[in-house]
Amino acid sequence: MRQIVLDTETTGLNPRTGDRVIEVGCVEIFNRKLTGNNYHCYINPERESDEGALAVHGLTTEFLSDKPKFHEIAHELRDFIQGAQVIIHNAPFDLGFLNAEFTRMGLPPFVQYCDGVIDTLVQAKELHPGKRNSLDALCDRYDISNAHRKLHGALLDSELLADVYLAMTRGQNSLTMDVEEETSSDGEALEIVPLGEIIVVAASSDELAEHDTVLAGLDKSVKGTCVWRTYAV
Repeated sequence: MRQIVLDTETTGLNPRTGDRVIEVGCVEIFNRKLTGNNYHCYINPERESDEGALAVHGLTTEFLSDKPKFHEIAHELRDFIQGAQVIIHNAPFDLGFLNAEFTRMGLPPFVQYCDGVIDTLVQAKELHPGKRNSLDALCDRYDISNAHRKLHGALLDSELLADVYLAMTRGQNSLTMDVEEETSSDGEALEIVPLGEIIVVAASSDELAEHDTVLAGLDKSVKGTCVWRTYAV
């Protein structure tokens, strides 16, 4: 199954009052594995960001002034997500903006190009009722490092959310299990077969090279050195 983890940054909170999308980040997952085939772009919204939004993402009007306008990237974004299941944290927010952008161009709403949408905020609330379920809180809960997340960024947040989604849906959080004695229908104790030796397979040179490419992409997105380089040292 092809899935796309998506996040946006915007000039404000409400597309109905003219707020626009200024950044889109997409991370591809195929059969529960990150492929490295990601999509990212900054967008000139043709207006300034609200003060509160600017404090969140830090993308100034000057920085965005030479970036493409949404209608210039809409078709490549549509082609990238076409037919995939899209995963978003607090999906109504991002979909509201993307639907508005596509409708502004006279195209069908963005959501019509997706093969369904998963809202990880809804999932997290079901799994962890009464707890904080922001992206930062989920990173802490699933031991995913977000130390390099100083400001919100669509691609970085999509990468973090992809890790959170895979952790949240894997069904088992450790290699050990607490097993109660099971009995058959006639009351006889069932034999529990112990797990065999865990085999560790070292990464190949091609896999290490691909890993380095992913780290280079993270370095670029944070404009510095990502935390995984520190761990490698």
